[in-house]
Amino acid sequence: MRLLILTVLFLANCALNALGAPPDISSFDAKNKIQEILKSHYKYKQVNTLLAQRALGNFLDELDPMKIYLSEKEISTYLYPSDELLERIVVEFQRERFTIFEEIYHTMIQSIYRRTELESTLKNSFYDENYPKDWTEWAKDDKELTKRLHVIQKLHAETSEKFPTAEQAELYQQRIKQRREMRESEMILTSEQSRKQQMLSYVIKAFAGSLDTHTVYFTPAEASQFLIDLQQKLSGIGAVLKDDLKGLLVMRIIEGGPASLHKELRVGDRIIAVNHEPIIGLDIIQSVDMIRGQSGTPVILTLVRESVNDEGVSEKERFDIEIIRGDVIIQEQRFEARIEPAGDAMIAYLHLHSFYQDEANSSADDLKKALDNLKSQYKIDAVLLDLRGNLGGLLPQAVAVAGMFVKKGIIVSIKDNTEAVQHLRNFNESVDWDGPLVILTDKTSASASEIVAGALQDYGRAIVVGDKTTCGKGSYQTLTLELGPSCKVNKQGEYKVTRGMYYTVSGRSPQLTGVMANIEIPGIYSFLDFGETKSKYPLENESINPHFQDTFEDVHPFYKRKIKKTFSNNAQQPIEIWNNFIPQLKMNSSRRIALNENYQLFLKEAEKKEFSEEALEKIGRTDLQLEEAFNVTKDLIYLYKSSKKQ
Repeated sequence: MRLLILTVLFLANCALNALGAPPDISSFDAKNKIQEILKSHYKYKQVNTLLAQRALGNFLDELDPMKIYLSEKEISTYLYPSDELLERIVVEFQRERFTIFEEIYHTMIQSIYRRTELESTLKNSFYDENYPKDWTEWAKDDKELTKRLHVIQKLHAETSEKFPTAEQAELYQQRIKQRREMRESEMILTSEQSRKQQMLSYVIKAFAGSLDTHTVYFTPAEASQFLIDLQQKLSGIGAVLKDDLKGLLVMRIIEGGPASLHKELRVGDRIIAVNHEPIIGLDIIQSVDMIRGQSGTPVILTLVRESVNDEGVSEKERFDIEIIRGDVIIQEQRFEARIEPAGDAMIAYLHLHSFYQDEANSSADDLKKALDNLKSQYKIDAVLLDLRGNLGGLLPQAVAVAGMFVKKGIIVSIKDNTEAVQHLRNFNESVDWDGPLVILTDKTSASASEIVAGALQDYGRAIVVGDKTTCGKGSYQTLTLELGPSCKVNKQGEYKVTRGMYYTVSGRSPQLTGVMANIEIPGIYSFLDFGETKSKYPLENESINPHFQDTFEDVHPFYKRKIKKTFSNNAQQPIEIWNNFIPQLKMNSSRRIALNENYQLFLKEAEKKEFSEEALEKIGRTDLQLEEAFNVTKDLIYLYKSSKKQ
């Protein structure tokens, strides 16, 4: 099996709006896939009644996530399963049977037909103004389901009224109807075999999700999208597109992509057909999928271009162009680098959005090149590494990025499902930056981000600022997908599974607790209640012994002597110089925030846990958290220079 260690956090459901064609699986395949996942999992090794109960709940949520089809009355047997029912699921699983799930799936299909009947009665039914606009519990019966459908219809109508033209409102309603019909048709399907395959894909998803939040089964379509999200790379035309109901509006041409080389596509053009197939009315995901394709293959786009003639009259031109698809690196979704003046000092600002690697690029190499470029142009006094919104990525890249700022030594330790501990080390002789370093994190900084922030904090090499704590994901996953140009998705689907826990060099794991900021700087997520602690079935927090002094216990005796010799010189040791400045930096930051009227207005709005457009306008849409992080970095430069003089 091809396994690659990944540390990726999903804060939202991984499933796409549409599952596409069902995977080519049988009951035998489904059982084997679930057992494969269990065999690799850190904690659970076999299906038991606990996992059966979780899987039942997950299965219902997968089928009806908005809770607008099924009622509690018809699924109560599965919502509150008896011990006998759970035992039956376990026994049947061993026999490659999933009859309980088939019963639920059949009920779901019947509820799809029932929804159509219920909606036909809405015109003559009373609209309950007091019924909640969102819900987390199942509707008790058909009467309550009708109320929910009425609410949804009302919300759609209110949205339609906001469109400037009747045509756009009509297109919006068509889009809503099409999405629903597509989802329902994928559930019902035409052949019995396809329907069973779709049902089994939901079963595998349900059992995978019963182990922990981050163990996920992907259908082939979802696996392909996951690769794009992971590598921030795809084969297409290299344009940023916006859905405006009348097609896809070209918002920007990505430099170096096929469209920029072709020259015929312009910003403002509207794509209305792909390979002569109209896309008006299609979901943007469907439309973009039609444009994507194998690198080196052609795609024909039908464009509408508006222009103004010499008499000032608007004209529309319709024509076709052909573009050869190519690999597109979504650079702005990978990293950002710039210089920030700080009086007579200079701060190198590096914002890393994910930990990535492909055959041509990697996060560590790109950051090194960017930092070297800034150093060649300016006299850098400090580095601010922004890891906000960074959900993780490749574990080796986390080690490589941390290795830019510390000497040789252990960056992270991982413990697998056999209890074996392996240390991942930085082997670099020199560092790319040994001066003042500030790391900015928030509640969405997760996994690989927490490794970098935690390790550099452990060594005393960096001061961590931002939200009180990071997300709190201390587990790592392996994925049955091979990265690279020749990657092929298994027609039976792929999965990622939690294989173990990771620990920074101090022996602590960020699982549930996250990495605590040395200096708290509130941001837009500070008051929101989410993270690993709020996820389904999170693993417990654990710790191991510190490993500042590397004993190489995980190294084979044949290589231990050689590696010891390599590490004997220039190994990274914990330092205190930067931590000594924290009390003063914290006091200065607190004072600035307290006296900043704009920041105080922001905090009042943030505590409400929602942001109105009016409030954002008053605040000025400024990134106050980043602004204050720069202020802390400026203070650090001043304190460091003053200490050197003394």
